[in-house]
Amino acid sequence: MKQQRGVALSGLLFWSLVLVLVAVLGLKVTPSVIEYYKILKDTKAVVAKATPDATVAELRRSFEKFAEVDHLDFSSKNLEIFKDRGQVVIEFAYEKRIPLFANVSLVIDYKGTTAE
Repeated sequence: MKQQRGVALSGLLFWSLVLVLVAVLGLKVTPSVIEYYKILKDTKAVVAKATPDATVAELRRSFEKFAEVDHLDFSSKNLEIFKDRGQVVIEFAYEKRIPLFANVSLVIDYKGTTAE
């Protein structure tokens, strides 16, 4: 008697479904992750460009310019700006809700800081 080898149709369908679901999840989450890294990059650029006597309003305006270039929907009002040992530090935290299907959503909490 020969031993059969290969993949059954049910196994192929199952793993195809799993692969498709992971791909769809990745396609929906990727823009959100890219947006987070753009916000982090822009806040670091604002801190690098900031002068020691820069005001919070000036730093917010500077961030808004960077955000406009990167086409971000993130407002500078969501930034916490303060000085730590004479160094400007910007922190932010926000929640992103990504609809998956029907009434099911994925919620991601993003947090970032320019402090090392």
